[in-house]
Amino acid sequence: MEAAVAFFLLVPLATCAALILFLLLLLPAVKPSKTGGRSLLPLPPSPPSNPILGPLLWLWRARSGLEPVIRAVHRHHGPILTLFFLSPWPAIFVSGRAATHRALVQLGPTFASRPPAIAPFPVLTSAQRTVSSAPYGPLWRSLRRNLAAGVLLRSRHALYSPARRWALALLFSGLDNGGEGKAVVTVVEPLQRAMFALLSSMCFGRRLDDDAVRGIQAVQRELFANYIGFQVFAFCPALTTRVLFRRRWRKVLDIRRRQEQLFLPLIRARRDRRSSSNGEAADDGDVAVYCYADTLLAHRLPKEEEEGGEPRGLTEGEMVSLCTEFLTASVDTTVAALQWVMANLVLYPEIQSKLHHEIAAAMTISNKDHDDHAVVCEEDLENLPYLKAVVLEGLRRHPPAHFLLSHAVSEEEEDAEAACLYGYRIPAATSVNFSVANVGMDEEIWSRPEEFRPERFMAGGEGDGVDLTGGSRPEVMRMMPFGAGRRICPGMALALLHLEFFVANMVWGFEWAPAAGEGGGVNLAERPEFTVTMERPLRALVKPRRRSRRRPDSSYVQSLIVRLK
Repeated sequence: MEAAVAFFLLVPLATCAALILFLLLLLPAVKPSKTGGRSLLPLPPSPPSNPILGPLLWLWRARSGLEPVIRAVHRHHGPILTLFFLSPWPAIFVSGRAATHRALVQLGPTFASRPPAIAPFPVLTSAQRTVSSAPYGPLWRSLRRNLAAGVLLRSRHALYSPARRWALALLFSGLDNGGEGKAVVTVVEPLQRAMFALLSSMCFGRRLDDDAVRGIQAVQRELFANYIGFQVFAFCPALTTRVLFRRRWRKVLDIRRRQEQLFLPLIRARRDRRSSSNGEAADDGDVAVYCYADTLLAHRLPKEEEEGGEPRGLTEGEMVSLCTEFLTASVDTTVAALQWVMANLVLYPEIQSKLHHEIAAAMTISNKDHDDHAVVCEEDLENLPYLKAVVLEGLRRHPPAHFLLSHAVSEEEEDAEAACLYGYRIPAATSVNFSVANVGMDEEIWSRPEEFRPERFMAGGEGDGVDLTGGSRPEVMRMMPFGAGRRICPGMALALLHLEFFVANMVWGFEWAPAAGEGGGVNLAERPEFTVTMERPLRALVKPRRRSRRRPDSSYVQSLIVRLK
């Protein structure tokens, strides 16, 4: 989400009001673009605002969240807006599938860059040298190709099947309450443990012990928790900000220091292992044959922009930033999506029952119903269309991010048709924000979009054959939980595999019901953090399903956990 949007969601009103008076003395005047004919084009429409009282009005209207306010402004001023918050630089907001498709797909290269990062993100991304933060160009293409053709390549998904089963054992252990049977579980906690274990294994090539996983989880959770608070650095000159918010700046440096302490020994161990085995690490169960760190150690960046520059390897700092990005982009979004799906399965037991019956039928066909220890494997997922519909409906109704990471045009080109959006000027390096949630809730496409109905993705439904890439025509863009165009998430296929695998096994292994008493039930209220998660984390009554007449439910789950590990 664009920096200013996130800032208003958490910073107290009184603090912001005091800060406005200080900022009015610092903000430079906004100067119009001087790029040829484009300077004659207007900016997208903006609601009228007093330069002094306007920011205070925005703060008041956004006290319960800025996203509903932006939607209301879109209704009055159209799908493309210019908004000024406490910054002299405009932020562009785009809503609606036609305008979104036009920018991200039809004009993909023009809108594929990133705006300049605000402090502290150059510290955390090695000066925007990660896949998600790098400006559009040779560096970004090089880093993305390394990731997409490496651990994210579909043909390599099977390499991590043992790691998925290990993570499933950790998840089952948390859900089974240590063998005590039926229990009320705060679902997000075992989900986070399992996902951090799985993705850290894919990143560093080994199964980490509980202490190491907890250490990575702690520093990443601290980064997530402070992500929005760091946005205050967008509104003052860097030196002034570090003085005013010196505690937050120290927090930035502390998080980075702890990331290096955790990640560098793992990266160096991988480098030493490969060196000692002539570049071919064996898979001995605990150490994987191939991981993301391997690709980073072998990768060479393209020629630097300087004259006579030569390809070079990644520095250790850059590898720490890329490993951080890998975990940040994969863990929190997956956990958020899984929690939303399971919350709806608890809320709608008829959907849960229908999904369980589909899984049972598929397991019977594969003769796994005679195996007390059977789990839903990757090859079973192809025979579960209703499972896929449940996952897609979860992503449509509750996308983990309601806005894409901010896009930008890299330069204001001479060709007005290619350099503007519907006749509006988009200044270079300006933050352009696209609403994911708006596309997935479009009433022109979806009937009763606020309802959770997986059937809409079955044959004949309005979501039948949905194209998650955005397609080539605006009318086929019906949802975009992974983005669209040049910057579409390279991990889409792996993310869908993980969502289907863990949802299927959680439903196959356990019955889910609302928790009784205080804090029970299901509350679908949203809370924006790094992702949009549940304001009140899901607490559910979880009971192991009986698989055998010869042994009790929890005994089955415990034996399954031992086998998976």
